[in-house]
Amino acid sequence: MNQQKKIAALYCRFSREDENDSGESNSIKNQRTLLINYAKENNFNYEIYTDDGYSGTTFDRPDFTRMKRDIDNGIIDTVIVKDLSRFGRNYAMSGYTLMSIS
Repeated sequence: MNQQKKIAALYCRFSREDENDSGESNSIKNQRTLLINYAKENNFNYEIYTDDGYSGTTFDRPDFTRMKRDIDNGIIDTVIVKDLSRFGRNYAMSGYTLMSIS
């Protein structure tokens, strides 16, 4: 039986609110590079999802919505983010969302 291999979602998000964060840059370019390197090193097939300029306090983001739809359709079986704050800023809602899509 030849099943299509599912892919990993590499999710990047950056908002203007994040510009005040200290530490490593959270720019889309840096996130994308980090995630692609990780995916390649670990032999993941992947699709990149990017929400540039969207706050992490809401999950109403275009590529987040597209990613969730791909998860619901069985295309994505793994989501990889630089850190949990890129997924969402409301950690309680992030946990709930993670549980609902797993």
